[in-house]
Amino acid sequence: MDKNEHREPGLRPAPRARQAAPKVQTLSIAAVERETGLGKETLRVWERRYGFPTPKRDALGERAYSLAQIEKLRVVKRLMDAGHRPGRLAPMSIVELHRLSGDSARFMAEPAATSDLHSLLDLLRANDVARLRAQLGQASVRLGLATFVTEVIAPLNAQVGDAWMRGELEIFHEHSYTEIAQAVLRAGIHSLPDAGAQQRPRVVLSTLPGEPHGLGLLMAEALFASEGAQCFSLGVQTPVWDLALAAQAYGADLLALSFTGCMNAKQIAEGLAELRAKLPASVEIWAGGSAPVLQRKPVPGVTAMTALTDLAGGLQRWRAEQA
Repeated sequence: MDKNEHREPGLRPAPRARQAAPKVQTLSIAAVERETGLGKETLRVWERRYGFPTPKRDALGERAYSLAQIEKLRVVKRLMDAGHRPGRLAPMSIVELHRLSGDSARFMAEPAATSDLHSLLDLLRANDVARLRAQLGQASVRLGLATFVTEVIAPLNAQVGDAWMRGELEIFHEHSYTEIAQAVLRAGIHSLPDAGAQQRPRVVLSTLPGEPHGLGLLMAEALFASEGAQCFSLGVQTPVWDLALAAQAYGADLLALSFTGCMNAKQIAEGLAELRAKLPASVEIWAGGSAPVLQRKPVPGVTAMTALTDLAGGLQRWRAEQA
């Protein structure tokens, strides 16, 4: 007997429930901005200029980005911070981007031979900031500030960036880590013996306008201070003219600048050239960081530091020339 045989007259049988097709998870442009740190306008410009990303449209006509595109955007953002150009990165596959990211991380980081970096990263993932701060502080005291910078902070920076790029950490994790690392480095610098007013060289440290990242600058200051240099840090994004005024006011022998790649190659080269023209030849300019242009297109009169460990050798050379 048909199961609908005794239904009431005029009533149709209830339709069978259809199995819903699996819904592809997407994020809005505002959510992508939060997840990747890339601004909405940047995403729109890239879409027009490079054909990436390629969001679909939701029922309201708003952009909707797939998880695969968000993963690629994370990697692109990480590589841009290391100095690569978006026009080169956009056409690359995710496999090629990951391979390039691994090469960049090896370039930026020193070997970690004295610290369990995985356990430190686990503390960050677990939001245990108190233990992370304590363990970093203990490592700074145990290893000495210079070794702590090159063998713990430098490789840990790369690991934190890579973990964020893979989606294992949120942006707030990266910001929290930066604040902790900066606090530990400042405490280490303040614990060093006073260099004394006559100690040389006298080093002014900053970044150019457009470079907002200060952790690399603080790492350089820690190494300079460990070598007995007098340091005058101006923080980040100091205008060129003010850098020249500060160098004169502090009687600087060296002006040290840090670059992560936030600025494009033309901005870096023009800023360094302008600064060189405003300073007397007796004041050396040292530029370091992960921006590839520093090695690819050196600016006359500017010394490019390819690694943090180059600072000690540079100081030895400078002091020998002054003797």
